[in-house]
Amino acid sequence: MKEKLKIDIVSDVVCPWCTIGYKRLEKAIVELGVEDQVEIEWQPFELNPNMPAEGQNVNEHITEKYGSTLEQQKASKQNMTEVGEELGFKFDYFDEMRMVNTFEAYVLLEYAKDFGKQTELKMCFTTAFFSERKDVSKRDVLKQALLAVGLNAEEGLGKLDNEEARNEVRTKQDYWKSLGVSSVPTVVFNRKSAVTGVQPVATFKQVLTELLAE
Repeated sequence: MKEKLKIDIVSDVVCPWCTIGYKRLEKAIVELGVEDQVEIEWQPFELNPNMPAEGQNVNEHITEKYGSTLEQQKASKQNMTEVGEELGFKFDYFDEMRMVNTFEAYVLLEYAKDFGKQTELKMCFTTAFFSERKDVSKRDVLKQALLAVGLNAEEGLGKLDNEEARNEVRTKQDYWKSLGVSSVPTVVFNRKSAVTGVQPVATFKQVLTELLAE
């Protein structure tokens, strides 16, 4: 039997373009009918590894980090909301929205991988943050997500205070950075070729078709 095409998605839970990128990749996979020929693994990349526990207002954060004016941000959010709608994902931006630390979400995504629930949990976190106005750095929110996908919440949350589990995430982050991944989303195919940034569905279809034909 042919080996599955391994797809690593290097992304941040709170990155809107990562969500859009994944939804487009998912659409390409479904439209090609190759769900059983690919295997997706999510890889950690924190856009803001030094984000303090209380987080930072999204508008302030984007102005500070990218120098965008409020007008530009408004247009960008409107654009993302519309693109999200086309893909069946709801972006609910609000004035008090805060950018938060996502490290612990990654520890749990590693835990979920062993049970084949990684994508499900990742989308649960992303939906909680963008659609339900929840803070995904809070352990009660993380717990709700674990329960929602049918994982053992107690066992999962236990990993958060486990130094080995935390170090595994740090090691993985360093690995992808050492390969030159500096922006997300980065989608890597069979650890050989990669596409960065938000790509149209057609691009993903083309790449998948070529790689699966090899």
